[in-house]
Amino acid sequence: MARAFVFPGQGSQAVGMGRELAATYASARETFEEIDDALSQHLSRLMAEGPEDELTLTANAQPALMAVSLAVVRVVEEQGRLRLADHGAFMAGHSLGEYSALAAAGSLDVATTARLLRTRGQAMQDAVPVGQGAMAALMGLNLDTVRDIAEQAADQGVCEPANDNAPGQVVVSGDTAAVERAVTLAKERGAKRAVMLPVSAPFHCRLMTPAAETMERALADTPIAAPSLPVVSNVTAQPETEPEAIRERLVEQVTRTVRWRESVQTMQARDVDTLVEVGHGTTLSGLARRIDRSLASQAVGGPEQIDALLERLS
Repeated sequence: MARAFVFPGQGSQAVGMGRELAATYASARETFEEIDDALSQHLSRLMAEGPEDELTLTANAQPALMAVSLAVVRVVEEQGRLRLADHGAFMAGHSLGEYSALAAAGSLDVATTARLLRTRGQAMQDAVPVGQGAMAALMGLNLDTVRDIAEQAADQGVCEPANDNAPGQVVVSGDTAAVERAVTLAKERGAKRAVMLPVSAPFHCRLMTPAAETMERALADTPIAAPSLPVVSNVTAQPETEPEAIRERLVEQVTRTVRWRESVQTMQARDVDTLVEVGHGTTLSGLARRIDRSLASQAVGGPEQIDALLERLS
């Protein structure tokens, strides 16, 4: 059996993230300084001290979450005198986490990844005027039912599945009126819960087309190396290793459904029995339990968790 390293997406951020890492490890501080320099911003101070409303801005949250994930990778590799890729079968990341996975696998350097995520976050925020787009979580319904609901709600505007996170946990995205209609329809179809999400833009639907075009330009001249481990794509839910295919998937990812449930199942079908969540929070570990309770998960974001991982890897 095998393990996969997975990297969290937006929503996992919180003030104080990375503070203990920076206080404990010089390599974590150096990682944060490298990202601060790349962005010409004291992002690490914002991560440690807030304010929360500034940290949660998409253009800040995306590189901040990557920063913590990559700091953990560097600390683990330095402390354990090992290469993370030698101890896993796959890497994968949820939405922006796919960039973290690619950086951890050596496809992108850290400074470039930070700049790409700053561009991505800003472009996604700017694609739709505030208030015109929305997202909602529909709980207790399968993907096919949610697709049917989204099609019905589309008489009010764009409404599409944005995140297929786990069985019975699907997020829809689109025009506000259409998403509100989807919430009503979901309740009528027996959803355990259907709630609007406190997000600033309708991510992962075709309203993000302007952001996808921005990322196509940004990625066109970005050097991408073959990853040291296959990285499972959000778009295809399949392992990708070819740099040009990775480039195309990162553009498509902006407007397409995050197929996280299928991504995890793809790795399971290839003998993965343990997911190691690298970075801040435990969101992906929680989803792993919903996808398959037999799947082991381990969140690694602080010194004690790093020690526990190194003990397992030794």
